[in-house]
Amino acid sequence: MKRRQQTPVVETNEPTWEIAHLFPRQGTWSEEEYLALPTNHLVEFSNGYIEVLPMPTQAHQFIVADLYRRLLAFLERHLPGAVVLFAPLPVLLWPGKYREPDIAVMLAEHAERRHEKYWEPPDLVIEVVSPENRQHDEEVKRHEYAQAGIPEYWIVDPEKEQITVLTLEGDQYVVQGEFGPGTVARSAVLPGFEVAVDDVWAATRR
Repeated sequence: MKRRQQTPVVETNEPTWEIAHLFPRQGTWSEEEYLALPTNHLVEFSNGYIEVLPMPTQAHQFIVADLYRRLLAFLERHLPGAVVLFAPLPVLLWPGKYREPDIAVMLAEHAERRHEKYWEPPDLVIEVVSPENRQHDEEVKRHEYAQAGIPEYWIVDPEKEQITVLTLEGDQYVVQGEFGPGTVARSAVLPGFEVAVDDVWAATRR
């Protein structure tokens, strides 16, 4: 029996350009193409450009999961009709600008802002700081979320072991509180919602 000759496999570190060419070029993406992008990566959209975010670490995911559970339990008990979701969830800040906060909360009175594929600006967003993306969360998104009119922004920083709660005054955020070890972070938009900071870091040591 004649053996079938196998085609040699050429190993290369080059990207699969044939697949890349199936997508729009940077700067030419539309909002519709962005929202239809099939991926489980966190991808944000800015004026025709897409930005692929770093994959979250296990510790990052534990913190997000812990905060999500706390928020879900609080909203179900005290604010029925409010919704909390976690990334991936595109949030339309303004035409041509989408971000993917780690956690977003929409109150019941703004339910019309929730759409099947994306949300319009929610009432509260939370970002867990990644070491390689610190400026993005602390400066860029702080400015953008304020510009979008999001009333409250939490910056959760595992490296500093600190939660910064920012509230909107006019078109800028002011620091409602910087909560470190041994303290309790509290929300202004969700009266009664509070988190012991030490418990957040404990979630990473499961």
